[in-house]
Amino acid sequence: MQEFDVLSIGDIVTDDFIQLQEDQAWTYVDEHGKKVLAMEFGTKVPFTGHDTIVGVGNASNGAVAFARLGLRTGFVTNVGGDQQGRDMIALLEKEKVDHRFVRVNPGKKSNYHFVLRYQSERTILIKHEEYDYHWPSMRSNEVPKWVYFSSISEHAIPYHDQVADWLDANPDVKLAFQPGTFQMAAGAERLKRLYQRSEVLILNREEAVTVGGGDHENVHDLIDKLHALGPKIVVVTDGPSGAYASDGKDRFKMPLYPDLADPVDRTGAGDAFASTFVAALAKGNNIEGALQWAPINSMNVVQKVGAQAGLLSEQELEHYLQHSPEWYKPERF
Repeated sequence: MQEFDVLSIGDIVTDDFIQLQEDQAWTYVDEHGKKVLAMEFGTKVPFTGHDTIVGVGNASNGAVAFARLGLRTGFVTNVGGDQQGRDMIALLEKEKVDHRFVRVNPGKKSNYHFVLRYQSERTILIKHEEYDYHWPSMRSNEVPKWVYFSSISEHAIPYHDQVADWLDANPDVKLAFQPGTFQMAAGAERLKRLYQRSEVLILNREEAVTVGGGDHENVHDLIDKLHALGPKIVVVTDGPSGAYASDGKDRFKMPLYPDLADPVDRTGAGDAFASTFVAALAKGNNIEGALQWAPINSMNVVQKVGAQAGLLSEQELEHYLQHSPEWYKPERF
């Protein structure tokens, strides 16, 4: 019997959330059309407070979401040989995420990011440590049904070839790919083996343009360009407009689940959506069922600070689904 329903792959970090005072910062759109967070330069800027949250990051958030939804979950990642690394492993233990494939790097620091919170949005200052990435050896019963691969260091690009080789050797394993910043920067050609191998590819609308080169204003073109890379199922999230999904034959649009209250912190909303969509498929749901699950976890995550505090159990998620509005359902487009 397989020990894992899903293995999550990617970096794990500690996030230090710094809450900026609303009268000490502001935003504006610059000459390139980018929204910019600004503060007075060369002075002391008061802040409200900070929260340190251990064991987050795209792949870690996914692993915790899978475990809370009842999937047997393992995590392939790296930590430093420091207290923060030990705290990360303790967090995985607490969340019932198997950490046998977590590699401890003596003499290295664990990943530590700073998150500037302004109103309900966040700007993340990131730094990924340089680990020696190696794909672990596994017994036959440790090979999972699904792999969920997400954000990892720019220093780990050759590691993707090891993952692709292992996937080639295990053709029954389904790959869900949610590329992170450095993976998108590497380009679709460099990581084409992973895109071709993906059962599910999940990106937001802007990322879809970066990866596939489609027309930002034309969702069908975005989906067509992403399917051309090889994935069987393409999901494009679109902020307040909801999300789109395609299996190459049928295409669906899904609205957001209504907020219970004004969002507190949007960190991890995309991770919650992506991992919950994959979890639904891993549990036997079709695309339409997965689209109904995913926005609910995103909705609840933004009600709390950090990417994991609001992640739901299957029972909690089903409660919200049973009490959803009549219009909360996917529609073909």
